[in-house]
Amino acid sequence: MALKDGGIVILDYGSQTAQLIARRVRELGVFAALIPYSATLEQAQAAAPQFRGIILSGGPASVYEPDAPDLPDWVLDSGVPVLGICYGMQLLTQRLGGRVAGAAQREYGMATISVREAGGLFDGLERAQTVWMSHGDRIERPPEGFVALAATDNAPYAAMADLRRRLWGVQFHPEVQHTAHGQAMLRNFVVGVCGASTDWTPENFIEATIAAIRAQVGTGRVLLGMSGGVDSSVAGELIHRAVGEQLVPVFVNHGMLRQGEAEQVIALGQRLGWKNLVAVDATEEFLEALAGVTEPEEKRQIIGRTFAAVFEREAARVGPLDWLAQGTIYPDVIESAGTGRPGARRIKSHHNVGGLPERLRDRLVEPLRDLFKDEVRQVGARLGIPDEIIWRQPFPGPGLGVRCVGEVTWERLEILRAADHIFLSELAAAGLLREGTAQAFAVLLPVRSVGVMGDNRTYDEVIVLRAVTTSDFMTADWARLDPDLLARVSNRIVNEVKGVNRVLYDITSKPPATIEWE
Repeated sequence: MALKDGGIVILDYGSQTAQLIARRVRELGVFAALIPYSATLEQAQAAAPQFRGIILSGGPASVYEPDAPDLPDWVLDSGVPVLGICYGMQLLTQRLGGRVAGAAQREYGMATISVREAGGLFDGLERAQTVWMSHGDRIERPPEGFVALAATDNAPYAAMADLRRRLWGVQFHPEVQHTAHGQAMLRNFVVGVCGASTDWTPENFIEATIAAIRAQVGTGRVLLGMSGGVDSSVAGELIHRAVGEQLVPVFVNHGMLRQGEAEQVIALGQRLGWKNLVAVDATEEFLEALAGVTEPEEKRQIIGRTFAAVFEREAARVGPLDWLAQGTIYPDVIESAGTGRPGARRIKSHHNVGGLPERLRDRLVEPLRDLFKDEVRQVGARLGIPDEIIWRQPFPGPGLGVRCVGEVTWERLEILRAADHIFLSELAAAGLLREGTAQAFAVLLPVRSVGVMGDNRTYDEVIVLRAVTTSDFMTADWARLDPDLLARVSNRIVNEVKGVNRVLYDITSKPPATIEWE
């Protein structure tokens, strides 16, 4: 459709922030298509007709390694501007005759670049820029025709360009929020250099997605895995608007939900007018499958397989169903390093991308697969979904199963559920669930500690509180909560939750940690 004309193609080399590039470009009102680095020109043109520029993402490989991901010939032959980010910059360098080598000192984290050449990427920006670095290689010698645009003490070519051929490269990551003016740099490239169209909006996404769902589904019936969270709710409403009562939402209570959540989810489906809602309590089935399992990857995969089995069983009960819909969003996909991302390295699998039987994978409807959480919320707001749904605290598909570290039992889940409820209720009372934190929850550790209560020795469980701030869920920082608030939460948990005598607060950012513990 015309909406995609004049956009940007992004070649995915496996970076954990590759899709974040697409998100940042879309924030500029420009359509962006993320495709594998191995894609053909025809595939690129199908993804983004009449594309105006190409961005090469970062990646975990080194360009001089055997079998390192390469640059397709059509990229340079296309004649459109090209921006290489990190690995993408090194790939351009090697392909065009420059030299890339391991740096004597690696750069990870914040750095300050000195801009030598204003204009282009740095048009309108100061000469000193704070950026986010994540690399162990550097450009030793740029290709012929390239000039240095910026440098650090460790990287003499932190940014470079061949202005005649409109080829650009940056060693840092403009797509992450830690690069202070990264969005301005991307705007300078995407709009200023490439002249891309700026008509990509949430309203247009909704229109295009509804049309795509209708074309994909036809007259078939769609089984939706409903959790009540923003992702499955927005996905369900898009599908409902596309095909109406062909949608059959199925809510599976796996016994690992937060306090009072099962009742809330059922009420939500009724409020949205989904007439075919089916509620299934499969708690015993999930807990039996998880008995004795402590390894987090195995837990996630078991939960995924069990979800798929329950959905298939329900399909047989409610009549012919042709499609399985899910609220998968891109952080799920990118961390799982799915089969469509050959350059990626898996961090962890997610129940809704890693546990599905092969026979279901070609029958999936995933309208939010290319969106980040904040984009999903924007779409939900345009659809008229209530704020209490849009801003509901993020909750993983495996639920408390991946916050109950170690073996999952009903007794341990009840302890965790109670502690989590106390934490969230105190944050809500302080007005911190929407503005002060992006995600907050409790974790139950598989260890016990000695304590003293009423002059008696205790040997009980340990709760960890986790709260983060983030705009994209690809990077995150721990929330600086008021110590008095934390003290109040800790006091309530040890007094009100039987079996807990110690409460900790997680002050680790992402990276190096993930937001969830498992």
